[in-house]
Amino acid sequence: MSSKIRVQRICQYCEKEFTAKTTVTKYCSHKCNQKAYKASLKAKRIENSYEETIKFKILSIEKVKAKEFLTVKETAILLNCSTRTVYRMIKSRTIKAVNLAKRMTRIRREELNTIMKNSSI
Repeated sequence: MSSKIRVQRICQYCEKEFTAKTTVTKYCSHKCNQKAYKASLKAKRIENSYEETIKFKILSIEKVKAKEFLTVKETAILLNCSTRTVYRMIKSRTIKAVNLAKRMTRIRREELNTIMKNSSI
């Protein structure tokens, strides 16, 4: 049993008006269908990438919290500031740090904890 229904619809991709032969047609042409499909795949890939990045950030923060000796970059992550700020704090002796070699500055985790306790008083 064939139907001779003709319905005016608007394409969900290009937003042009077209005549559909069924009530469930979403796109005006095969090209618009393909482009919409590719756009949805791209959006899913971007969303997955975003979720992976957030998981990686959370995981790296958990790793940093477990360490006893921190690098300048890890200290910056914990203090939520830039590495340049951490270097300034080291230079002004706000944070005690040990320079083991060129580019090997280490900061004790307990030092950060004491600074945070003293600053909150």
